[in-house]
Amino acid sequence: MKTIINPSKKDWTQILERPTKTVDDIEKTVNQIFEDIHRNGNAAVQKYTDLFDGVSLENNIVSVEEIDEAITEVSQELKEAIKLAKDNITKFHIAQKTDKLFVETANGISCWQEKRAIQKVGLYIPGGTAPLFSTVLMLAIPATIAGCKEIVLCSPPNKEGKIHSAILYAADLCGVTKIIKVGGIQAIAAYTFGTETVPKVYKIFGPGNQFVTVAKQLATKYGVAIDMPAGPSELLVVADDSANASYVASDLLSQAEHGADSQVILVSTSKKMIDKVSIEIQKQLLELPRVDIAQKAIANSKSIFVENDETALALINEYGPEHFIVCTNNNNFYIDNIENAGSVFIGNYTPESAGDYASGTNHTLPTNGFSKAYSGVNLDSFTKSITFQKISKEGIKNIGKAIEVMAEAEGLQAHKNAVSIRLKDLK
Repeated sequence: MKTIINPSKKDWTQILERPTKTVDDIEKTVNQIFEDIHRNGNAAVQKYTDLFDGVSLENNIVSVEEIDEAITEVSQELKEAIKLAKDNITKFHIAQKTDKLFVETANGISCWQEKRAIQKVGLYIPGGTAPLFSTVLMLAIPATIAGCKEIVLCSPPNKEGKIHSAILYAADLCGVTKIIKVGGIQAIAAYTFGTETVPKVYKIFGPGNQFVTVAKQLATKYGVAIDMPAGPSELLVVADDSANASYVASDLLSQAEHGADSQVILVSTSKKMIDKVSIEIQKQLLELPRVDIAQKAIANSKSIFVENDETALALINEYGPEHFIVCTNNNNFYIDNIENAGSVFIGNYTPESAGDYASGTNHTLPTNGFSKAYSGVNLDSFTKSITFQKISKEGIKNIGKAIEVMAEAEGLQAHKNAVSIRLKDLK
């Protein structure tokens, strides 16, 4: 990790840049694959599965037999862990349900708001070097609680043409209605247009690499909603001398092992803590099976020393981290004043891994600074709010004149007439 001492505010933007390719580098490829799948459907999906995943599939729909086999392959210990996580995630997301909101804005005018589930949602679950079965829980559980009718899951197959057993087990456990062996850009394109086997959905959820992120953004041009532009994972830790350096290092490495394009940042008011964490990272790094990936991510990462908590907070809000760990003598200052973060983890005994798996909060979070405007996935992500209104004779008399005046001022005579004709009949 590169250490930076008291950077000038004018340099923050450059210092805090993510190690990602520009959209221009990726967009051409994504557009080509989208156009091909739009024209050729499953034939194009199969071609790209062969090209990118190295496997040719006659049928990419996961069968009941494959799910049953996967369930037997998952160890009892892992099943119990997944069930514990499912219970906590379910509790937290059920608590997010809200009742119908009803207001009588004036005599004779009733307005209310009700939430309805999005009918068709597509979940994208990365496979590759880390099959994220935990993301199945984070997406399928709130989708089921919300009442989505079609919950489709796409995930890339391995060289044997299979999806990881734990992904299939979690999907079956959490109410997924259809599972398809397809990943990457081609999965997002298939969700966008629909193919012979992949249904067109109304909203796409799930993390992925930079190609998947750009593909999701392109899907919005075709009328498909997305959860957020979530790209490579990232973590920022703020720590002072009250923190445990080995814990901080372990948290930084837990995100660094996600991928070579992940980024971790340590912000500290203690040069001594930065030095201790640097030593711990080198010790722990060598013990990781994914050491090569983590080393590349660490090379893109930074330790930043600042003089005080106020400067640290301003820098953190400028960065807008996906995951934000607070381990200081002044935790409440950061908790009360953080404005831009996907999820916050407080104290020495709250590792980011807890949120990734089993504490109950959702781990599908905004990256690349999008926490300045986006929330992480939650129950409301799978619903939309519909407003209703009912106006009585008395109600239209109460607001009719105001509507007429406003409509006329905007030059919209038909709008005015729609009220005037009613008021005339009521005289």
